[in-house]
Amino acid sequence: MTGEQEKTKIPVLAIMRPESYREKSEALARNYGFNPLYAPMIKLEGIKDEGFEPFVRRVLSGKSDYVVFTSANGVTFTLDKLSEAEKEKFINALKKSRIIAIGPNTEKELAKIGVDNSFLPADYSSEGIVEALCPEIKGKTVDLARSAFGAKVLIEGLEKCGATVYETHVYTLSIPEGKAQKELIERTLAGEVDAFAFTSSMMVKGFMKHAKELGSEETIKETLNRAVVGAIGVPTGKTLKKYGINTNVIPDEYTFEALLKAIKNQLKNLKD
Repeated sequence: MTGEQEKTKIPVLAIMRPESYREKSEALARNYGFNPLYAPMIKLEGIKDEGFEPFVRRVLSGKSDYVVFTSANGVTFTLDKLSEAEKEKFINALKKSRIIAIGPNTEKELAKIGVDNSFLPADYSSEGIVEALCPEIKGKTVDLARSAFGAKVLIEGLEKCGATVYETHVYTLSIPEGKAQKELIERTLAGEVDAFAFTSSMMVKGFMKHAKELGSEETIKETLNRAVVGAIGVPTGKTLKKYGINTNVIPDEYTFEALLKAIKNQLKNLKD
């Protein structure tokens, strides 16, 4: 490859978000000058556990002082379980509770349904929520609607602050299997991928599971450590570190677009 070709080469970015995010993610990546390589390492599936109906009853009766949504998916999968009539009553009841959202995407999802008074902790994490709420939740009832893989630190932290905490799992995560996942590992090993956008710990685990299945767990670590690896949030960065992978960028804002910006800047700095 000539120097001129090297300058004009469009960097290949591995995107591993769930399939439902594909169209928006690819469009955004192209806008930022990437050639997206899409291979979902997470699959989202709605579930309804025994805690769901009591959760809805507490919200409707005004017994839930705080309702915490840790992702936009938590909002979507909660509403999916309700009829249109139930949904309207539930949304009206949410407006009377204190709503906590982790991150701007969760806040936007709530605003779409008319809940525009949600509170965002300064730190978009379980620890951030605990820190923000601790001074005011003693004796209060807090409801969490989230994935089956939510960190226990959130419940434990809120309970230590004196709150009564209830949790309902409204969706779960699994690792998809298929040609796309295998191709991503193979192209990574071949050095064809310039950057990686990891948006959750589960995504890291899915990626490494596929690498292990191809007998390439150790080799892929070396390959990733020669590329630009971006992570949304410190917990995702810590998971990468556990696997022996260095994280080059963790944006201050926990959004996919902020991650793309940070990766783009890192690639530019490496060229310069």
